[in-house]
Order: sequence, then structure tokens, then C-alpha cells
Amino acid sequence: MHFFEANAVLGLLAAALWGGGDFAGSIAVKRTGGAVRGALFVILIGHLLSLAVVSALAMHAGDTFPHGAPLWWAIGGGAISSISLVAFYIALASGHMGSAAAVSGLLCAAVPAVVSGLTEGAPGWRRLLGFALAGAAIWLIASAGSHGETASRKAFLLATLSGLGFGVYFVSLKLAGTAGVLWPMGAARIGSASTAAILLLGMTLTNRNAESGSPDGHRLRSLAWILGGAALDTCGNLSFLAATRLGRLDVAAVLASIYPASTILLAAAILKERTSARQRWGMLLALPAVVLITL
Repeated sequence: MHFFEANAVLGLLAAALWGGGDFAGSIAVKRTGGAVRGALFVILIGHLLSLAVVSALAMHAGDTFPHGAPLWWAIGGGAISSISLVAFYIALASGHMGSAAAVSGLLCAAVPAVVSGLTEGAPGWRRLLGFALAGAAIWLIASAGSHGETASRKAFLLATLSGLGFGVYFVSLKLAGTAGVLWPMGAARIGSASTAAILLLGMTLTNRNAESGSPDGHRLRSLAWILGGAALDTCGNLSFLAATRLGRLDVAAVLASIYPASTILLAAAILKERTSARQRWGMLLALPAVVLITL
């Protein structure tokens, strides 16, 4: 298999895994209250479990722990991903799962494209056309439809913030991946778990009366969703890291950014979620936009 082919396959695999992980994570957040505290709890537990598994695999493989710039890119990227995941999970858990996932996926592809433009020269006409389509897609997807304008705008804002953060995380993983695959992923989890723990501790100290956890009888199911989401997300991250090592960042990013497709399919199949006709057109328009942006 040629490097480009391996890069493409791993990018698509990352998309499928991330989409499933996002769906499971959003369900877990919803079961823990659907607020910032619940999202941080889900991220903390999931990423600690991920760190334990990845660290064990890295030590078994005899990989060397990264140092210098790759280490800091991994830790910094992990911290940003933790905050982005909070915004993303709340956006998904508040409804409009397909729309929120599409907006986030679009922007997390655009950030690596901009970085590539700055490092490899001005974008060509295809990328400029992609930016124009992206703007139209975001406008359509952000339309309130029949679900209420306030909720749609909130979900759109959260999805936008998460998409930009994920885009930065994509670039960070690429730069951290020069030191390997397993330990850079582990270092990223150190950054994300530490950030979630600090934020959760701060919220606990400032609001001691806040409710936490799921109702009795539902905690095991919530944990199952957390475990499933953590496993899928970790495998997706490892696939993306491997993809960036075997080829260009933009190729890996555009394929991995298709992850909203699996989230949308799962939401439609399991939750029977509906979107407006305008939002569906926006999601369709986002597909060629993502491709054009990262060509």
C-alpha cells in the first residue's frame, strides 16, 4: 500500500471512530445533566482511561517519551481539545446533533487548511471556492428552523468554538507526531485530563451545591457510554496521528473531518433526530466545501 493510500484509509477510519465517539460522549454528557460540569466529568474519566491504555501500549512497545517541542505541542493540543470537547458535547447534548457536528467538522478542516496556506503559499481558486461554500453552508446549518432560534444560536456558537479548537488540535497532533504515535497521544491525554480536572475542581470549589453524576440506577449506563466514547475517540486519535505521519496534514484533515457523517447517521438511527430542510441543504453543501478547502 502506498503512503497516500494508507494516509487516506487512516483518515477515513479516524472519521468513523470520532463520529461514534462523539455520539457516545454526547449521550454520556446528557445523562450526567448536559451542563459544563457533566461534560468535564465525562472528559476526565474518559481521558484518564485513555491515558492508562495508551501508556500501557507505549511501554509495552518500548516507545520513547517525547521531549522538547513535540511534548509541548501534545500537551497544549490536549488542553485545547479538552475545552473544545466541553463546548462540543454540550452543543450535541442540547439538541441539533447533526447540525452541531457538521459545523464543527467544517471548521476543524478549515484551520489546518489555513495553516497549510500560510506555510505552503497562498490558496488557489479551489480553496477560495471552498471558503465561499463553507460560509454558505454554515449560514444554512445555523438557521433556527422549527426548533427555536435561541437554542440554535447557542448550539451554533458552541459548535463553532469547538471546531476552531479541534482544528488547532489537528495541527498540534501533526507537530507532536514527529515523535511517534503512542506517547504523543498519551501526552495529549495528560494535557486534556489535567485541564478537565482543574476546571472541574474550580467549579466544585465555587459551587459546592452543584449536582453531580447521574441519578441512582443510571450510573452504570452512563459509565458504559463514557467507556465506549473513550475507546472510539482514542482509536480515532491514533488513526489520525498515524495518517499525518504517512502523508500530508490537509489530506488527513479533510478525510477525518467527515466524522459528522457517522454522528448524524447514529443520531438519525438511534435518536430519530430531525433537522430542517435548510439545515440538510447546509450539510450537503458542507461536503464539497470541506473537500475544496483541503485540496
